Amino acid sequence: VDATKEAGKVPVSRRIHGENDMGTLTITTFTTLDGIAQAPGGPSEDGTGGFAHGGWLVPHADADVGTIITDIMTRADAFLLGRRTYEIFAGHWPRVTDPNDPVATRLNTLPKHVASRTLQRADWNNSSIVRDVVKDVAALKDRYRGEIQVHGSLDLAQTLIRHNLIDEYRVWVFPVLLGKGKRLFGEGVVPAALSLVGTRTTSSGVVVSTYKPAGSLKVGSFELAP
Repeated sequence: VDATKEAGKVPVSRRIHGENDMGTLTITTFTTLDGIAQAPGGPSEDGTGGFAHGGWLVPHADADVGTIITDIMTRADAFLLGRRTYEIFAGHWPRVTDPNDPVATRLNTLPKHVASRTLQRADWNNSSIVRDVVKDVAALKDRYRGEIQVHGSLDLAQTLIRHNLIDEYRVWVFPVLLGKGKRLFGEGVVPAALSLVGTRTTSSGVVVSTYKPAGSLKVGSFELAP
């Protein structure tokens, strides 16, 4: 049940912070150095296309990775997830009941919107289904003041990127080469400029860079004028 929809109630974030505040849509994605973002967390996560390297992130999951993830999660006001990621999360996080686990606590309690045209039920606590992401993102941004966070959800990410709906990218680049697999920036990406607003590096060599959209792509030339 989506608690923000009960009896037409205005969400807590809007009541506290005012009607003019808007949420921001952020995306956090783990990629290899050659841009592969498929199945970072385990072999059974996504074997589409015969992908055989699931779990490539795990050897680099040191304390620094955990600290940065926790910091990101504490900024969330709600989550927007693709169906596959939602089902993976829903199968794991409700079983983590430690009240001192900040990631589990936020995922299990905050509103979760799952983007799917075919899913019939979303039973994880405080979940609802979004049928038309492109149309409904504006309404989600109007509903929340803080971050609406996308994690994983590569197919959903392609739609959000193509329609310029992402306000902030958090791209984690791991020191791994895979050569083949799904990419964060796949075919159909519209050329655009980004602005680097922050970088952090973990002890295992993961570079976490934060970017914001910076308008249309600009080009130039080093060729000397005749």
